[in-house]
Amino acid sequence: MSTASSSDQYYIPHGTHWPIIGSIGLSTTVIGFARYLHGAELTMMLLGVAIIIFMMYGWFGQVVNESMAGMYNKQVDMSFRWGMGWFIFSEVMFFAAFFGALFYARAFSIPWLDGGSNNGATAELLWPNFEAAWPLLAVPLAEKYEVAKQAMGAWGLPAINTAILLTSGLTVTLAHHALKRQDRDWLVYWLAATVALGFLFVGLQAWEYSHAYNELNLRMDSGIYGSTFYMLTGFHGFHVTMGATMLLVITIRAAKGHFTPENHFAFEAVAWYWHFVDVVWLGLFIFVYWI
Repeated sequence: MSTASSSDQYYIPHGTHWPIIGSIGLSTTVIGFARYLHGAELTMMLLGVAIIIFMMYGWFGQVVNESMAGMYNKQVDMSFRWGMGWFIFSEVMFFAAFFGALFYARAFSIPWLDGGSNNGATAELLWPNFEAAWPLLAVPLAEKYEVAKQAMGAWGLPAINTAILLTSGLTVTLAHHALKRQDRDWLVYWLAATVALGFLFVGLQAWEYSHAYNELNLRMDSGIYGSTFYMLTGFHGFHVTMGATMLLVITIRAAKGHFTPENHFAFEAVAWYWHFVDVVWLGLFIFVYWI
């Protein structure tokens, strides 16, 4: 077990088996997914996912128990904050890569295919009779690939989901204020509202995907527009799902009285993550749906 430490001592954590279990789970998941792409069953990948969930439950549960036992000091709190900060920065870079791909396709690739930058001969060779327009719905070899009927509009479900996420950012902030004034009832109410809004967003996005796939014929192989649309919105939807799940755990902990105005970094970390998800969606709404 960890040794209790005062605020002026350096905290030395005990050894743990959870990283090894997590590595096994990740390796099993990746290998299982690769096998699935080559025709195997999903069994191995699902086993890996189950191991990861078991690892997360056990490891986070251990950290929660140690925190509640007063085993962490200011140095540990600062290390948690730096760790979460760098994690969110890595997520910023992750989405920046996909936004960069979208920008490159729109600002460079399409003009080049239209004969810009003295590439007229090359453009005619690669894609004869190409017409530069975004969203790029037509694809070469249309008989082989899916062709989307139209782009996804901004002012239907996407606009509703934008309002939902912005509202959820407000409710999690109100929950933080309730925590700081030690009002547990409103803390739980506002957190529960944030969780509900998060999962509502995911449900509406699934509905939007069904509409896009079945009625608009918009699919991953529908050219650069289809692939960037699903990569950006799909990964964001995954992050919303994870964020809502983390908020659900925080709500349960808040109902149990785990947080105080002086000690609640777990709440703050999830709130940081949720605000990051909100900001990413604003970028998606503007550059994927609207402009």
